[in-house]
Amino acid sequence: MDPRAACLACLEQQLPAVFEAALWIAVEHQPTLQPADWLQRLNNLQQHVSQGLPNLPLQELAQPLLRRLNELDFHEDDERPLRPHAALMNHVLLRRRGQPLSLALIALELAKRLGIPLQGVNFPGHFLLRVPGADHLLDPSSGRRLYTRECRELLQRQHGQEAELSASHLLACDARSMLQRLSRNLRQLHQLDDNPMAALRDAERVLLLGTPSLHDHLARADIYQLLDCPQGERFDLERALLLSDDPAQRLQLSQRLRLLRASPALH
Repeated sequence: MDPRAACLACLEQQLPAVFEAALWIAVEHQPTLQPADWLQRLNNLQQHVSQGLPNLPLQELAQPLLRRLNELDFHEDDERPLRPHAALMNHVLLRRRGQPLSLALIALELAKRLGIPLQGVNFPGHFLLRVPGADHLLDPSSGRRLYTRECRELLQRQHGQEAELSASHLLACDARSMLQRLSRNLRQLHQLDDNPMAALRDAERVLLLGTPSLHDHLARADIYQLLDCPQGERFDLERALLLSDDPAQRLQLSQRLRLLRASPALH
């Protein structure tokens, strides 16, 4: 099956197979990768994790699960500059290093298999987890509990002292939102890695998985510009113009579109 179609099919299941869908995303960039092999590797990891969990009610096992992964050397990737392997799930399983979202996808899959209630939280700049009904969030990189004050501090570290914490930052998110964020991460990492064709695959997937933002269209327009594809660039600039409420930005986009229309099409 085509990797993208397989990814979307995983999300159409009654209980979305989020981790498998993330593996199919990796297949788009590594065509010889076999998801079944990495699902088996996760089965092995599940055995190691479950052997080290305390005898507690399931609703109290989310933090021990994360700490157990930490004991097994799963940590946030601190390599700089960060490379795409920090968001490709087979590499994260192999290296035991990844972005918070990548680590969270492993934890969520293990929690689902073990019956431990756990949800993803699309927190700005650093993906988090939560137990339904709990008064705190959990850092997938360490298992640390984050209460309101810690969440505010994390937000301000990511976005500056003027950033204000809101209730929307703390809400659980669905499978499509997680994979759209994973695709955005990969798009950025492939751009930084000077691989615009790979970044374009990620940018296209972002638009398929959910409602695209103005930034999503601008990001794909910039990739098309790198690839010398003015028709694609024009399409996304026009969509960005429709979404923008900023007069200065609208003027800048209009000027960029005028320049494109004045240039001969290459594709």
